[in-house]
Amino acid sequence: MAESVDRPFNRQDAQFNLLEGWTWVGCYGGYYLQSDLLTDFEHGFFTRQWQGRGPEVLAGYVSAGVSVHRPKQVHSALVLQASAARAEPWPEADGLVSDAGGQSLWVCGADCTPVLIADPVSGRVAACHAGWRGVAGGILLRAIEQLEQVGCQRQSLLLALGPAVSGVRYQVELSVAQRVAASLPAASSLEALEACGAVMPDSEVGRCRLDIRAATRLQLEQAGIPPEQISVCPLCTVSEELLFHSWRRDQVKAVQWSGIVSQQLPV
Repeated sequence: MAESVDRPFNRQDAQFNLLEGWTWVGCYGGYYLQSDLLTDFEHGFFTRQWQGRGPEVLAGYVSAGVSVHRPKQVHSALVLQASAARAEPWPEADGLVSDAGGQSLWVCGADCTPVLIADPVSGRVAACHAGWRGVAGGILLRAIEQLEQVGCQRQSLLLALGPAVSGVRYQVELSVAQRVAASLPAASSLEALEACGAVMPDSEVGRCRLDIRAATRLQLEQAGIPPEQISVCPLCTVSEELLFHSWRRDQVKAVQWSGIVSQQLPV
């Protein structure tokens, strides 16, 4: 059974530092991370210590008796209904929106941002894999629009951005940052990303450092999501080698999973 940890960890668990707004949950299988913003929803951001266990297993640690839904991620901005991603072959997409109760929605990553969305009014949820291509393509905006189509209000949505590569560890071509800037709802320029700290200078000509989570937060705020309803995990997948796989750091295809469970009753 899972148990929230509200005390300092002992020496052998020293890597699990206490984080403001986030809680490490300990259970028989290990620890996973939860956003305090989503405390009323069963969810989890898992670490590399769960390597070898996919959503079919991890779902049991988050909630018993739920169905499992996951896409075949392709770095797109495509968002599907969860019922379309129920079994193999998994459909190509990078986001899922719940369309029934008791669905656990899963995405994976190793530097890209796992984003979990919840509507406390209807109980509907969404899960998105938000790399720079997904953010530039507006994947989160598409997920929000799909939630709105079934009656959700974006002003009520809660969004948690999980562990991902930090800006200082993420060197990209300047054209990448420009594509992300072009996706901002307020038609902002690169200067808007620089002003919020999402884009930082780099010593190489034609390159910069991109904080994809800061850029995502700006995109969401410009789209009408209240700032206090967005929670960003401070952990960097590149820096925290004991906790997370990182493609940037290791060049190895390995991921960690994140999932959330819907609450609404089937229609």
